[in-house]
Amino acid sequence: MTKKKSGFLTFIFSWLPGAGEMYMGFMRMGVSLMGLFWGIIALSIFFNTGFLMLVDVIVWFYGFFHANNLRAMDDEDFYALEDHYLIPVDTDSEFWSKITIEKYRRLLAGVLIVFGAAVLWNSILDLLYWIFPDYVWNYVNSISRFVPQIVLGIGIITVGIFLIRGKKQELLEEDGGEEHAGEAEHSHS
Repeated sequence: MTKKKSGFLTFIFSWLPGAGEMYMGFMRMGVSLMGLFWGIIALSIFFNTGFLMLVDVIVWFYGFFHANNLRAMDDEDFYALEDHYLIPVDTDSEFWSKITIEKYRRLLAGVLIVFGAAVLWNSILDLLYWIFPDYVWNYVNSISRFVPQIVLGIGIITVGIFLIRGKKQELLEEDGGEEHAGEAEHSHS
């Protein structure tokens, strides 16, 4: 049950994204924010990419101000507020009708392949540690630290290229449709 609670404790809990919302009884909001916050940290550590932590700063500020703004709401608005996840999990919602596994099967497959390759990569490196002598292992380890970052960079560039191509194709289709509509109007005149 949601309930307005101590402003001081809400302020203290709001320093950890999601904890302030959970303290006030908004468990879904809190779990979403906390999962996002710690998930970004885990991905940043896993892929050894510090720039992802910049996104976490945004999540932290959002969580901090979100909890304090919830506490500052007037009673009527506060008690009328529904607890929901940041990403709706209700399969009947409009969000999920636009996003389906069928539509994003390739993306999901790519994510699973990259995750599996990363797990396999780490396992192989652990095995190589015991096989190679120390002087060889030092070279292998130095090179292997950069491979996940290179793969992630290539993946980001590839996604960017596909997004640009998709937008360009969409614009070309719109222009082609307008030209054909204009030709049809002139032929009927």
